[in-house]
Amino acid sequence: MRQKKPRGRALDGWLIVDKPQGLTSTDVVNRVRRWFDAQKAGHGGTLDPLATGILPIAFGAATKTVPYVMDGTKVYRFTLKMGDARDTDDADGQTIATSEHRPSDEDIRAALPAFIGDIMQVPPIFSAIKIAGERAYDMAREGRAPVMEPRPARVDRFELVGRPDADTAEFEVQSGKGVYMRSLARDIAVACGTLGHISVLRRLRVGPFLEAQAIMLDKLQPGEDMQPASPDLLLPVLTALADIPALALAEGEAFALSHGQALSLVDLMGRIPQTADPAGGLVRAMAGSRVIGLCRLEDGMMKPERLL
Repeated sequence: MRQKKPRGRALDGWLIVDKPQGLTSTDVVNRVRRWFDAQKAGHGGTLDPLATGILPIAFGAATKTVPYVMDGTKVYRFTLKMGDARDTDDADGQTIATSEHRPSDEDIRAALPAFIGDIMQVPPIFSAIKIAGERAYDMAREGRAPVMEPRPARVDRFELVGRPDADTAEFEVQSGKGVYMRSLARDIAVACGTLGHISVLRRLRVGPFLEAQAIMLDKLQPGEDMQPASPDLLLPVLTALADIPALALAEGEAFALSHGQALSLVDLMGRIPQTADPAGGLVRAMAGSRVIGLCRLEDGMMKPERLL
């Protein structure tokens, strides 16, 4: 039986979209895939419908690098609306409690250090986390409020950057994978003796992708001629790996690695990047300008994890 030919163009690369408010990340991927007439596309990290900002979209071979983008550094800016707790922890939800207390700037800054570093965080009940096989948001919508267990999270920077009025405060956060801004907003409000939710949320960075690279969604929609969007708008697949430290290999080492062999870190001394963690860190193995693959440094060896 002949295999059915995939529909669309075989495109490879990254498109950095500035997601508008009101759409899900999946909505954006579906539109972009249709407008580019692409065979395969996925996104590098979900944004809530309320949120705007950077949504990296991977086409074709770039989908293999999505996990490394999602593991990268994220930067967000959000506005906390104080005195009003919502069931979703953002402005799209229903009010569940109120508070008259409004903390001072000094109160807020004093509370921030407790949320920086390796912390434990309770995700919002309206999240995609699975509990006994069910999505938490499905349970919450049906009135079966799920019990959310605290999860480890890494927050590298959490700063108060604006205070438009007594009811609102603006923050900028730099974090690792899986940190919920809605939880940070909810918890910093509680730590300051009040309640609150996110009213505005924008993502400014995902791994190597920056806000300056983002294209507004409406700029990608085909015109009257209905020609698909240009592949020239795509960044190379390997752009996603720019944040991963590079380690230069000789041709013989590259050949061995490309055939699945691990290399001794002793033989690589002097070439291991200072920013690479020898106890479980990731490096980008290079032969000249060619990327061989991604490797994990552990147990005194450099082990191939994803060959490209």
